[in-house]
Amino acid sequence: MPDILSLSKLKILIISHNRIQYLDLSVFKFNQELEYLDLSHNNLEKISCHPTLNLKHLDLSFNPFDALPICQEFGNMSQLEFLGLSATQLQKSSVQSITHLHISKVLLVLGDTYGEREDAESLQDLKTQSLHIVFPTGKEFHFILDVSVGTTVSLELSNIKCVLDDNGCPYFENVLSKLQKNSRLSNLTLNNIEITWNSFFTILQLVWRTNIEYFSISNVKLQGYLDSRDFDYSDTSLKALSIHKVVHDVFSLPQGYVYKILSNMNIQHLTVSAAHMVHMVCPSQISPFLYLNFSNNLLTDTVFINCTNLANLKTLILQKNQLKELVNIVHMTQEMKSLQQLDVSQNSLMYDESEGNCPWARNLLSLNMSSNILTDSVFRCLPPQIKVLDLHNNRIRSIPKDVTGLETLQELNLASNSLAHLPGCGIFSSLSILIIDYNSISNPSADFFQSCQKIRSLKAGNNPFQCSCELRDFIQSIGQVSSDVVEGWPESYKCDYPESYKGTPLKDFQVSELSCNTALLIVTIVVPGLVLAVAVTVLCIYLDLPWYLRMVCQWTQTRRRARNVPLEELQRTLQFHAFISYSGHDSAWVKNELIPNLEKEDIRICLHERNFVAGKSIVENIINCIEKSYKSIFVLSPNFVQSEWCHYELYFAHHNLFHEGSDNLILILLDPIPQYSIPSSYHKLRALMAQRTYLEWPKEKSKHGLFWANLRASINIKLMEKAAEIN
Repeated sequence: MPDILSLSKLKILIISHNRIQYLDLSVFKFNQELEYLDLSHNNLEKISCHPTLNLKHLDLSFNPFDALPICQEFGNMSQLEFLGLSATQLQKSSVQSITHLHISKVLLVLGDTYGEREDAESLQDLKTQSLHIVFPTGKEFHFILDVSVGTTVSLELSNIKCVLDDNGCPYFENVLSKLQKNSRLSNLTLNNIEITWNSFFTILQLVWRTNIEYFSISNVKLQGYLDSRDFDYSDTSLKALSIHKVVHDVFSLPQGYVYKILSNMNIQHLTVSAAHMVHMVCPSQISPFLYLNFSNNLLTDTVFINCTNLANLKTLILQKNQLKELVNIVHMTQEMKSLQQLDVSQNSLMYDESEGNCPWARNLLSLNMSSNILTDSVFRCLPPQIKVLDLHNNRIRSIPKDVTGLETLQELNLASNSLAHLPGCGIFSSLSILIIDYNSISNPSADFFQSCQKIRSLKAGNNPFQCSCELRDFIQSIGQVSSDVVEGWPESYKCDYPESYKGTPLKDFQVSELSCNTALLIVTIVVPGLVLAVAVTVLCIYLDLPWYLRMVCQWTQTRRRARNVPLEELQRTLQFHAFISYSGHDSAWVKNELIPNLEKEDIRICLHERNFVAGKSIVENIINCIEKSYKSIFVLSPNFVQSEWCHYELYFAHHNLFHEGSDNLILILLDPIPQYSIPSSYHKLRALMAQRTYLEWPKEKSKHGLFWANLRASINIKLMEKAAEIN
């Protein structure tokens, strides 16, 4: 192990279950901080000692040492708490170098050839609180080793086989009888024992009369037949007996006799588990039992029915048996006046409401009914003062809302059921711990923490959370409580659907306030819509949109009629050189100046008072005159902008679709028009005056000639003869 030399800070080294045959402890001379060294289960036969180690844990067990591998230098390990040894022979002198050490636990594994040369007193000087001796496997117990080490409080003996002697197991019984010398010994454990039924009860009787308080027997194989005998329960210090994992090959065993001995024991704690026990009788008198554990057996609902002698019992464990009817369990506990804790988990319990009330033991505070086939109805059959309730791994889909009488419940485990909702605390006013993971909860209520003011631990992870707006509120509520309250957060809380969020931790799920708040969404949409509607309305009023709509309607109708007229025919319909639009207040200038100066040059003028066709609407007459005129002359003055009909005529002339692209408008400014005097609805006039060149009527008479010449030139065109004849 040369690589270890460089690990100067090494504290723990485990190299067990290898093939190491030789060890020189000097290899650890540079590992001064090494505290834990495990070399068990190797092929070590010899070690070379070194004085520098000061370990707390040294395990050399399960190695083929001949003598105890105890170096003189081990005596310097003042911190040694655990020492594991192996040997095929024991000598008192072998342990002298460590007899001054007070070791917490010593493990001694005896090799297969142990017993050939045996020193019965070899361990008497050892000082340890806990001693575990492993005898050779599969070898009949014919040993005389005195295991009553004076300082030992806890003793464990493994691999006890005694089946060949019909008279019992004298060697082992002799070993046990010597335990009486050690007044400090209070714990005895026998592990992996193979004996007869008679020897089993003989051993039990021997231990009964010692100072041992806690006796545990595990991995027991019993053989032979059992002779009826009386068991003496007097003069015992025993408080607890535990028998675990028992097998036997006798089918005609008088089980009633065995059950009677066990049930009448005057001790406080009794455990018989994994023993294929099919029944247990009621004690014949008031029993001192405080704790009974009959888990992993074959007990049925008939156990302890009408048993009134378990009035002192506080804890009963019937886990993993053959229990089926919850009502029978309820009636069983009715006579157990002191019962506070009951475990009937891992059975096949069912409850039918039609079977009546559930008169549980009044003092029952803790009830474990997990891993059964109970449904929602179980909440109608619970003890009135229950504080701790475990119902995980059942078939519960919901908690009935009308359940009452659970005001004292403090801890509730509903994990691994089919609950779709996170329950509130309306009926659990004292609830402080709730475990509800591995259910079908997709949208837990955001009001949970407000409803459960006393909650100090919630475990709700590993549910199929639906990442939505409702879940966002729950996530926010988690952020408002202490980080210690929600267990498993955030690693156990992930989105299950929608698919796009699957696997996303809830703490990373984000959705906008707008998409979740319906009222805010409505306000966000409606308010801008209203503002826009108001703005459009105001703008329409300001720009006189209704007037334009009426004009467009009239113009559209006229255009529809004109679509079917060929272009040649439209040209033939041109009858006038100009259509004149003016205000009635300017009629004197038009009739006295404008018309005479134009018509004397054989220019045809269209006027509304002489050319409008009777019977047609004014708008239609205006459009017809504009269509039949080469140009449209508008006499502009302050009077013009006050005339609505002048406005119509200007609008239609500017939008003359039949002369689209042509320069068909002529503006004559008779009198100056101030910008402020032009109404808002005349924005088209504003634009025309800003963009187009207009003729301004000169006040000087000398300029009139040039004015008329320019005007006549702009409208002079030869009209078709046919059109002229029509006129």
